[in-house]
Amino acid sequence: MADWISGDRRLPVPVTVYGPLHLLALQVHRMANDGQAYEAVAAADAFLTIARTVSDDRTARFLIQGKMYALLAMGQLVEGTALGEELLRTAGSLLSEAKARCDLAQLHLLRGHYVDCMQHLARAGALLNAGPAGTDRHRSAMCSFAEAATAAEMYETAATAYDQLCASDSPNRSTSFDLVHAVTLLYWGLRLSHVGRAEEARSKLRRSAEITRHRLDSQPDVHATAVHALALAKLGETTVAEKLAREAIMPLRGGGTHQYARMAHLALGISLRAHGFPHEARREFIAARELSEHGSRPDERPIIRFELALTALEIEDCQSSRDLFETVEGQMRELWRLRLQRLAMLRQAGQREEAEAARARAEREILLDPLTGLGNRRRFDLLIEDVDRASGARPLTVLLIDLDHFKAVNDAYSHSAGDRALREVATILRAHCRTGDEAVRYAGDEFVVFLQGDGTTGREVAERIRTAVAAATILPEVRLTVSVGVATWSAGMTGDALFRAADDRLYAAKWSGRNTTAA
Repeated sequence: MADWISGDRRLPVPVTVYGPLHLLALQVHRMANDGQAYEAVAAADAFLTIARTVSDDRTARFLIQGKMYALLAMGQLVEGTALGEELLRTAGSLLSEAKARCDLAQLHLLRGHYVDCMQHLARAGALLNAGPAGTDRHRSAMCSFAEAATAAEMYETAATAYDQLCASDSPNRSTSFDLVHAVTLLYWGLRLSHVGRAEEARSKLRRSAEITRHRLDSQPDVHATAVHALALAKLGETTVAEKLAREAIMPLRGGGTHQYARMAHLALGISLRAHGFPHEARREFIAARELSEHGSRPDERPIIRFELALTALEIEDCQSSRDLFETVEGQMRELWRLRLQRLAMLRQAGQREEAEAARARAEREILLDPLTGLGNRRRFDLLIEDVDRASGARPLTVLLIDLDHFKAVNDAYSHSAGDRALREVATILRAHCRTGDEAVRYAGDEFVVFLQGDGTTGREVAERIRTAVAAATILPEVRLTVSVGVATWSAGMTGDALFRAADDRLYAAKWSGRNTTAA
């Protein structure tokens, strides 16, 4: 649904949930993804001026994100990190924070800040587990999580994320996640084969081939063909792999999709070497290496280097070729060891996140009243202390609420009925609390609401609460009411003085006949 907005500083444009200038941000993202990084940065700066002029904060945020991705592609990591930090500071939801942290993790990884990278990833993982799954925003954040894990060569983590993404699309599964999942498994299998873990490598490669075969059966495309060809080549099915690779190379190169073109060159090179043509194979590997100049994954260059060294050994089995291969093989094992270290760092960061979450849950439980679920007397004391520290940073009004004749209810209908009444009143209080407000059970049948607002707002909310309680059928044949005392903070007033003022107003409300608000 779209409405039209206009005003002194706004343009008459259709409003969507993505912001009225969302198409401008999409253009920046497309340019960044298509290799037009410099153009994307220039466009983002120009469009940001427009978005901020019309107060389109959603589009401005999306534009900043697109500019960050363009800076990442340009290798301007410090500038990109600054934008990522800005997105993190202004994140308005758990999923926005998770996505910002995933992007920051990738930037920190490329800068060699591995501890920061793993901390952001671990926190993002915890937020994704807590956030609402199955939504577009959750899938977007999960994609960023998987991409950051892939960049860190943590294939296990990335593959698990892609499994979840594919499952979230069922029963109408989108093959977009299937393809990146297959690529992740493919590179995982290649790396395993290069460190001598042949059986594990074959398992990952077979799974990658199954995914791409299913995709090609239902939706043929040249990208999946390249992935499928490389998996088959490493699995030894080189005749089919060679045919598929030859078909895919020129369309991929012509289309500028360099990553998939590199895969096709690798598949063809491996197949040609297996068929006894090592010199021709070497040309394909060199072609793949040359395409790496157009931007490549961190793990691609070592993979190409390994295949070149293996081919050089086959062309000429001499000491220098053996030395070269052993050196490259040693490098691959060292890179694998570093990869495992990053995985261990992520696990440790995740454990710290879990411990922090458990501590936070324990703290919340200590501050909760078990009967009503509101804050308890300990929470009340902390909020009173906050009043002293805040010193009037924003308007604050306190409502002190007491159930009228509650002892008679307990005596006539039992304490269990009284408990039910307290829970219902607590539900009404929660319903009237806005963002920033907080209700607590002070003692017995007394409640306190810390309200962000002035005295007028406090009186209005107090009256709504009083009316809602009086109108509710909380106990059969009993009309429950409350009396409310309202006090607003003024300069020089302590938290205790503010509460005493509310208590005085409550006393006045009781003496005036109950079921009354006194302010």
